[in-house]
Amino acid sequence: MAVATIAGKEVHVNDEGFLTEYDEWSEEIGAELAKNIGVEMTDEHWSLIRWLREDFKEKGETATTRRVQNAGGVPTKKQFALFPKKPAKKMSYIAGLPKPKGCV
Repeated sequence: MAVATIAGKEVHVNDEGFLTEYDEWSEEIGAELAKNIGVEMTDEHWSLIRWLREDFKEKGETATTRRVQNAGGVPTKKQFALFPKKPAKKMSYIAGLPKPKGCV
């Protein structure tokens, strides 16, 4: 695994730039990752990112958009509004989690 410096901290990333170590993530790193992909974070964004991280800790895998809708209570349309075009991929990237299964 490669090492990158994000928000002044060295973190392990895969070839697509996704963090590979859950405990290396911080909100400062998440904010930098969001900026890198053009997402301006609001309280609503952060609430969803925090939910994703908690869900990952419980389930051991990254939630899909369907799970975010059904278990997280955030409709798919809202996910697309917050994280345009590829919400699952963008949410997991910012949250420091692996891409959800089935996400290309």
